[in-house]
Amino acid sequence: MSAVPAKSPFVLSDVEGRVAGVAPEARTSTSLSANGEGMALRGSIEPRASLADFIWFRTGGAADWLVRPADVEDLAAFLAALDPAVPVMAVGVGSNLIVRDGGVAGVVVRLPKAFAKVSIEPGHRVRSGAAAMGITVASAARDAGIAGLEFQRGIPGAIGGAVRGNAGAYGRDMTDILIEATVVTRSGAIEVWTADRFGYSYRHSALPDGAIVVEALLQGGAGDPAKIGAEMDRIAAEREASQPLRSRTGGSTFKNPAGDKAWTLIDAAGCRGLTIGDAQVSEKHTNFLLNLGAASAADIEALGEEVRRRVLAHSGVELEWEIQRVGSAT
Repeated sequence: MSAVPAKSPFVLSDVEGRVAGVAPEARTSTSLSANGEGMALRGSIEPRASLADFIWFRTGGAADWLVRPADVEDLAAFLAALDPAVPVMAVGVGSNLIVRDGGVAGVVVRLPKAFAKVSIEPGHRVRSGAAAMGITVASAARDAGIAGLEFQRGIPGAIGGAVRGNAGAYGRDMTDILIEATVVTRSGAIEVWTADRFGYSYRHSALPDGAIVVEALLQGGAGDPAKIGAEMDRIAAEREASQPLRSRTGGSTFKNPAGDKAWTLIDAAGCRGLTIGDAQVSEKHTNFLLNLGAASAADIEALGEEVRRRVLAHSGVELEWEIQRVGSAT
């Protein structure tokens, strides 16, 4: 465990421009003020930054501040110096996210390509930066003859989010492969968490708000690259055939209830193709919501809640959201 030396806290209300009464949109400097002392993030910080530009639904509000740190130490130093009252959350590719139309208060951290490196280690292990995509990790494992990570081909997000949310597909999840992960806590400490510390349950971990996964060490086993590749191809073909992959969507909307499948309950409740505004329940896979083009985040969330209401009325099952919903409505 290590920590960045304590510094005066960054207070975002004191950021250059705001103290002079200038709207955040007018700010272009990445300099921050820390109780009067000029400091700069080595990465970048953008005020009132659009998240709809990259999240899969392509809709929703802006982040007060979007931070892209240069490296782990840069992120740790930033968080250590940031006012503890400022909320922090990490966003990867936004494949499992509804950002409400009022936007996200505080700091959103998006890890850049420097956090996407993948390497092979002895003992059939893969070390992955948190910004690496699941398909990248699965492909690196395949090329090295490491089996057991093929399911990552079916997870449309980055490894950091997979670690936080215990992502899974095709009968496996992160509990099957995670050895340990490097985490930067909200206070700026750099810690290595073993898998058991995450307290995993279905699509959930005990990682606290504000903590950010920056790297993961994954365990596989010996395998034949050709057989591994064939399994990855099977997963890809199954996803293509059954899921609306080329749409503005957010992946699986609801968690599967114990002993059942969310999509079957949604279908039985008559929700296939249901719309609110330009939001639609996919006709191809009913556990996917779609933005047909002009849906607001409010439309998508309202549609999800209507699906939950109809499923509860029809089957008595209360569906639980799997997609994260963040920010304020107004």
